[in-house]
Amino acid sequence: MLICLTASHKNAGFDMLERLSTTAGGAGPRILAGHDAVHGAVVVSTCNRFEAYLDLATPDGESPVDAVHGAIRSVGEVAGLEPDELRSTFDFAHGNAVAAHLFAVASGLESVVVGEGEIAGQVRRSLEHARSEGTTSPELERLFQRASQTSRSVKNHTGIGSEGRSLVRLALDLAESRITDWSGTRVLLVGTGRYAGASLAALRDRGASDIAVYSPSGRGSKFAASHDVPSIDRADYARSAAEADVIITCTLAEHFVVDRAVLASGREQLAVETAPVRTLGGAVVPEPEAERRQLVIDLGLPRNVAPDIAEITGVELLDLETIKIHAPLEEFAATDAARDLIRAAARDFGDAGEELDLAPTVVALRKHVYDVLDAEIARARGRGDDGVTEAALRHMAGVLLHTPMVRSRHAARAGEQRAFIDAVETLFGVTAEAPAVRDASAEPRAATAMPEADGSDRRAG
Repeated sequence: MLICLTASHKNAGFDMLERLSTTAGGAGPRILAGHDAVHGAVVVSTCNRFEAYLDLATPDGESPVDAVHGAIRSVGEVAGLEPDELRSTFDFAHGNAVAAHLFAVASGLESVVVGEGEIAGQVRRSLEHARSEGTTSPELERLFQRASQTSRSVKNHTGIGSEGRSLVRLALDLAESRITDWSGTRVLLVGTGRYAGASLAALRDRGASDIAVYSPSGRGSKFAASHDVPSIDRADYARSAAEADVIITCTLAEHFVVDRAVLASGREQLAVETAPVRTLGGAVVPEPEAERRQLVIDLGLPRNVAPDIAEITGVELLDLETIKIHAPLEEFAATDAARDLIRAAARDFGDAGEELDLAPTVVALRKHVYDVLDAEIARARGRGDDGVTEAALRHMAGVLLHTPMVRSRHAARAGEQRAFIDAVETLFGVTAEAPAVRDASAEPRAATAMPEADGSDRRAG
């Protein structure tokens, strides 16, 4: 059984998302170790969401609630959050609704900026990370690979994502109320993380050319060389930060990379180096610096910029919380078409999964028929048959198996796997060890609130 636990910009505060994001790297193994029924876990963590996709091996008819609550406890232990707090936040999806949700996420339909381009890569890298940690499973592999295929199909067949939308571009759109001419704007890019390349490309699209990069982790030189921009040394960072008209932070650092002390130190250096001077009683005194205006755009999660920069005159902060408020409305026609495509892909995913569930029974039936066939052929050969009887028997076996094979596919699509399995066992005495049967009759639906311990659903109030 597939389960999804999701906290996003739609149902969780920024502080919680930040806590979950900083600990996401260790969540998968902890979830896997937290309950025997969890056979696989893939964690998707971005600046606007934390999601845990679980593959549960629960017996047919048994409630998954205990395993789900175990997963929530594991996440809480890693993130330092109380399980009750997480249960009241996480939305919950199961069965085919998991596929529909992940396909929508990978296609950008659940993002702050609908159709953002970065999310498909983030989903793909989440699977790669789970592989490296050894927490994925065959069913989760199938789910995530199909999600990548669906996101490409949505991009190719609808208007979603065709304009290269992203959180970065929305941030720069909002910044244009302060920036009149990007070609004359000095920009400092802090970080070489997931948004750095996208930020640089979006800045150049707007005509910005005076762009430098600084990396707190020391990777600035490599990024600068590959993107043809100057790199700032650590010793020159404060001065360069104070000198920039726009600072864009996009690091994965778990500490503030821009704060009041950095900008104040840089401004003092600039005042000494560049301010005009006047003589006062024989002493040389710098002229008071004219008020400077700076825009700091924080795209990091956890936060890259300390709140205390607001204490500096002329500095304005544009962070993820502010950007979310100004996210544009969906383009309904393109979004509706994309959701139709996603619903169809989720149904196909479920149908294929149900056929996989019937595969052991189908294999067992074929083996039973061909074992009987081989015995009869051996008996015919013992009586000196010249091959005519063998050919006739093989043809008859193929004809007899044709209808059960067709019926198995129909049963899978109709959610009647149990009826097919029981019929094969009753008529032929054939049994096979099959996985727990899922209910494919339910249409994919939106994620619901977490189920209570008694198995009932609880809607968030």
